[in-house]
Amino acid sequence: MSWALLDTNVYIGHWERGLFEHELKQILRVHIVRHSSVVLSELRRGARSAPARARVEELRRAAPVEWAPLSDDWWEAGDLVRRTGDARGWDVGKRREFQNDALIALTARRHGAALVTANRSDFELLADRVKFPLIVL
Repeated sequence: MSWALLDTNVYIGHWERGLFEHELKQILRVHIVRHSSVVLSELRRGARSAPARARVEELRRAAPVEWAPLSDDWWEAGDLVRRTGDARGWDVGKRREFQNDALIALTARRHGAALVTANRSDFELLADRVKFPLIVL
């Protein structure tokens, strides 16, 4: 079995809109899912209601392992964000958003994990530069 990290938008799409049921079952058949500290932080930041907060807290409690970016990941993410943002003329907000995506991708690469996302555009940019397995739902 191999590892997989789920991106924030996969959790949100599944929880709020009932998306990805079949795809997630398939992923769980062939991958061991680990949790990214960056994704958990994004989920917590966006959990505005009491039920949403409870769901995110339960996810974190249930996570047997939480993968966090290392200092080298942060360093490399800064370069990826600068180069990509400059080439595409991104504003500060888009660069901030992309930094979290870069950290998630770099964490996946370090562990040899596939990254599962519904965000094709940003993660395809990263997959070309960072070289990690990408599963787009």
